[in-house]
Amino acid sequence: MRASLARALAVPALLLLTVACGAEPAVTAPSATTAPVVAGKKINLSPDQNRVRADKVSAIAAQVPKDIAADGKLAVGFSGQGAAPLVFRADDDSTLIGVETDLAQLVADVLGLEISPRISSWENLFLAAKSGKDEVVFNNVTVTEERKDTYDFATYRVDQLGWQVPGNSPIKQIAKPADIAGLRVSVGSGTNQEKILLDWDKQNKAAGLKPVEILYYEKYSDVLLGLKSGRVQAYFGPNPTIAYNIAISGGSRIVGTFSGAGPDLQGLIAAMTKKDNGLVKPLNEALNTVIENGRYKEVLDRWGLGNEAIPESQINPPGLPRQES
Repeated sequence: MRASLARALAVPALLLLTVACGAEPAVTAPSATTAPVVAGKKINLSPDQNRVRADKVSAIAAQVPKDIAADGKLAVGFSGQGAAPLVFRADDDSTLIGVETDLAQLVADVLGLEISPRISSWENLFLAAKSGKDEVVFNNVTVTEERKDTYDFATYRVDQLGWQVPGNSPIKQIAKPADIAGLRVSVGSGTNQEKILLDWDKQNKAAGLKPVEILYYEKYSDVLLGLKSGRVQAYFGPNPTIAYNIAISGGSRIVGTFSGAGPDLQGLIAAMTKKDNGLVKPLNEALNTVIENGRYKEVLDRWGLGNEAIPESQINPPGLPRQES
């Protein structure tokens, strides 16, 4: 899921249901001399990103806790494993780029701080945020009721999940728990999609259906190998990343989408920070500032994710419900 996978993009529609009802923009796969093209625009995969920038807003910057603002930097956590077009490595295989890094830059600008990127694994992002080592995380983190016990959230995108199957799979649609009974399904450990998958499996077992065989891989590239070999029958993960890969590599299909907060609530992606550290309010106000002045839209459109826009950032809204014990 590094530079080798960073070669395509797609846009999930803003959905409350499990079946997609919006078209994705055309994506042209790159050749040796061309970059990916989304809705007629080339996607810049180089380390020289010329990012969209915002002006400092002194009234908001003044709200940043003194212990965070003291060094003039904002320690931002990102996963080094990468997931295009969210956060991934540029074609130098080193510089992190993507919609998450761009939005983090906008927020830091409004707060008058310089970004200090902190790279770790997905699991360690939560530990680093809890300890305060990462002052904020921008990494496609979904708001959940359980996470709200430990972290504060300022939302900035909708959360849409997708079901990916091999191109020659007999599976036509995955829209409900019974559709995955007995399948070998891959999912990311510690993710909201894992929670949804475990809940579906629990419902299937209660209904007397075959259990799911869950396969965990650290890297999306390993998932893709599993799909190609037939070891994995279906993958449940972030819809933008799945569609991005399909547009470039082919060989697989999306057979269903699902809200990251379950069937009754639209999931939301948010900036995550240590609970009660005083940072969530300025994060929220910074996000609303760039939403209002149009910089936010420029960033989402730049990566082809305009349909994931939200009208305003919220602090700690309802999230994925707690797992039933």
